[in-house]
Amino acid sequence: MSAISSSPVRHYFLAASAAAFILLTPDLGDAQTAQSPRTPADVQSIQPFRIHVADSDLADLRRRIAATRWPDKETVADASQGAQLARLQELVRYWGTGYDWRKLEAKLNAFPQFTTTLDGLDIHFIHVRSRHKNALPLIITHGWPGSVIEQLKLIGPLTDPTAHGGNADEAFDVVIPSIPGYGFSGKPTGTGWDPARIARAWTVLMKRLGYTQYVAQGGDWGTPISSEMARQTPAGLLGIHINLPATVPPEAAAALAGGPLPPGLSDKERAVIESLMAYNKGGNSAYFTMLTARPQTVGYGMTDSPAGLAAWVLVHPGFAKWTYGDDPGQSPTKDDVLDNITLYWLTNSAASSGRLYWENGARGSVIVAAAQKTAEISLPVAITVFPDDVYRAPESWARRAYRNLIYFHEVDKGGHFAAWEQPELFAQELRAAFKALRS
Repeated sequence: MSAISSSPVRHYFLAASAAAFILLTPDLGDAQTAQSPRTPADVQSIQPFRIHVADSDLADLRRRIAATRWPDKETVADASQGAQLARLQELVRYWGTGYDWRKLEAKLNAFPQFTTTLDGLDIHFIHVRSRHKNALPLIITHGWPGSVIEQLKLIGPLTDPTAHGGNADEAFDVVIPSIPGYGFSGKPTGTGWDPARIARAWTVLMKRLGYTQYVAQGGDWGTPISSEMARQTPAGLLGIHINLPATVPPEAAAALAGGPLPPGLSDKERAVIESLMAYNKGGNSAYFTMLTARPQTVGYGMTDSPAGLAAWVLVHPGFAKWTYGDDPGQSPTKDDVLDNITLYWLTNSAASSGRLYWENGARGSVIVAAAQKTAEISLPVAITVFPDDVYRAPESWARRAYRNLIYFHEVDKGGHFAAWEQPELFAQELRAAFKALRS
């Protein structure tokens, strides 16, 4: 598969047995391109996938970590200037001496993984079928700076609910794809891979897997991608669940752009606007601005320096309260976060993943309702708000943004990486959110 074999990670092992090869032939619809050189059978095939990174790549990573040239210490006592030197040095030192990538490799290879060609691009995905009958198919989309690793702890609770406090009739079949340019998926070589195009590709993927009815979930970039799926109303999609929804109304968006506060705000709505204003003034959206404007420039440092990559990932506000693994029982752990960062490093996907921000740039803010065209979504929408997320949507705005809101719940714990941080709670939310759509 050319898009994968051209990656710096040259060492993927694809199971080649004919018995494991799956061939399905649905109509590709809008997601097929005439430019693909593959035959129709090649384009529509699903191939088993297995990971094995060469020892030389891991040795090179450790060598680069050992040779890190560090800046001087920040001049403040907090993280207001970015990733703090001492904490980052400690994490990177462990990365180079104690961290074991092979453990993650084994964990990933324990799940059924596949690749398939969608719209001319090789896409990697995890696909776990439940042992329970009538499981509801679910496609989950990650974001940046995340990956499929964010959702690994969800797989057990969703596919086997009886082992996690749920009932057999609440089971899901789970599909977790890597976004184009991320992880083991191929890297687009041209423009146009925005959330709408990814959504069309995901629709083809679910059809190719044989699912005639399914639901979708997303947070971070998974929200606009899942929302685009709902806006496109493909046959078979029953509804979506999102965290970090696009609910900011026009008058609130104007206030955030420097205008006056709109009249008639509730206390909660006013508090949300003021929180977003403080967030922006504190420089928390700087990563968003830079990736939207110049992802290629940002990519050079992340591609050349492991420490630079780690610092850039950890500047994301979703990590603001992460304690660098001080508590090994707190998810995500130190190894969890390094699993994710190492995946970016070994697949050389720092720049290619960041380009999704550039692709979305013309659309605008991912939390503004008008920018994300939520008024055009008629399918059922479910929302969970996590208290430590970067944006906590009030229910009043959610009901304005989504005309068919079937579920809204504010939970008492969890943040931007909620599936990673609170997988059991997240699974409970999905069971509750999609309960009405199972019939």
